Amino acid sequence: MEPAEYDLMDAAEDRMWWYRALHVRICDALQDVSGRVLDAGCGTGGLLAALAAKRPDLVRFGIEWDARAAIRTRGKSGAIVARGTVNALPFADGCFDAAVSADVLCHAAVDPATALAELKRVLRPGGRLVVNMPAYQWMASAHDRRVHNVRRLTVAKTAAMLRQAGFGRVDARYWNGLLLPLMIIQRKILARGDAVSDVAPFPPWLDTKLHGMTEFERRLRFPLPVGGSVLAIAEKP
Repeated sequence: MEPAEYDLMDAAEDRMWWYRALHVRICDALQDVSGRVLDAGCGTGGLLAALAAKRPDLVRFGIEWDARAAIRTRGKSGAIVARGTVNALPFADGCFDAAVSADVLCHAAVDPATALAELKRVLRPGGRLVVNMPAYQWMASAHDRRVHNVRRLTVAKTAAMLRQAGFGRVDARYWNGLLLPLMIIQRKILARGDAVSDVAPFPPWLDTKLHGMTEFERRLRFPLPVGGSVLAIAEKP
């Protein structure tokens, strides 16, 4: 990503509604996991910090390409953080009980097939992989260019990618569907070619309302057929 995006992420991810909504969903996906968990592409450490607060029983590891972001992650989360790429993980085979890839497989510098092979390698048999992907290629915007995203996938394509990589028991669902109309208006109608990043502080009243919408959706008994993101859970055979 652009260096400025790391600064924005570091400042916003502990309170911005979207990050909070993502982190709680990943924590939900890991609720019955114990042992070692890897955040593959941990950015500035928001997810690892959330796991420290919600799941202090987990042994948390991170890997991040950007050196400054890795340092920020260590300070923010207290996790064990290595510098490197998800295309070649510097960990032994089968050493993790779970791994997370949150908005990483979409990056231009990442080869999804190679990264998924590496994530599968470092998971133990029966280990869990949690993947979050931005949805719909037609939703690509100036923000995607700023963070070097080159792929946005549907539920079907995300599930197919995981199965092709050899993962089983794949469950892929959209989320952030209630707010998708607002995302479309912001990204495709109001935005300009030089639009600023999507990562920014929101007025507290607006942040509360947006996060409340994501929480209402999370508590629904059925997944929505559309959404701004795809969350997938898979298992290494």
